[in-house]
Amino acid sequence: MEWSRVAAACRALVAAPWFNAASFAVIVLNAATLGLETYHGVVDRAGNVFHVLEYGFLACFSIELLIRFGANVKGFTRDKWNLFDLAIILAPLVPGVRENVTLLRLLRLARIVRAFRLFPSLRIILIGIKRSLPGLGSFLLITLLVLYGYAMVGWMLFGAAYPEQYGTVGQAMLSLFLLLSLDGITDTLRAGREVTEWGVLYYLSYMIAASYLLTNLLVGVVLNALQEAHQAEKQPVRDGMEQRLAVLRAALEDLEREYAESRGREPVEASSR
Repeated sequence: MEWSRVAAACRALVAAPWFNAASFAVIVLNAATLGLETYHGVVDRAGNVFHVLEYGFLACFSIELLIRFGANVKGFTRDKWNLFDLAIILAPLVPGVRENVTLLRLLRLARIVRAFRLFPSLRIILIGIKRSLPGLGSFLLITLLVLYGYAMVGWMLFGAAYPEQYGTVGQAMLSLFLLLSLDGITDTLRAGREVTEWGVLYYLSYMIAASYLLTNLLVGVVLNALQEAHQAEKQPVRDGMEQRLAVLRAALEDLEREYAESRGREPVEASSR
């Protein structure tokens, strides 16, 4: 009975709106502290304060994780975010990690990722990025083929005139990759036209194929993945509501059947009297 009260209190805390807000505030303060530690003057004057703050942040994250554990003991390990938080808290205690300053800073920096679990909109973005990875692989392959094809043509057109940019296919691919942002495209068009009249057609077709078509293709892949992630995030809620409706329908059907049976027995009982 006592543990049920503790579990109920933990569930109430986790469900409270201020709980996620307080957790996010701690994450922001932790990120701000990491940024301040990059200023050597600040560290020299307030180094001890940063150590105290680090222990305070660690205590806050540990208490939050304990509350989440109390709210859902059986399903605690099924939530990947709980496992991530547990790894972030326990990793600094592992020998070999606690002595490595770089790893400790990376672990402290990884705490910022915890903000994704606090807000559904951020989780949808993270899931969308994960779902877009297969499509991004195909996109990168297409981009590589386009860059390689235009790099070979660029090497044939401008290799002799601009050996630093188009002297080899690798240099040409790098130059074209930097040109995807269309930064300095006017000067590039003018320089290409000075070498050959085909330079204008070459760069214009590259702008259309790489800068516009490929960019729109990338946007389409990401938007499609975000839409799928949004639907996947709502699916558990929809499934739960459908299950509850199914239970209610079954209960209603049972009541209607019992009512019909009771109405059918009434005339028999009345005639027996």
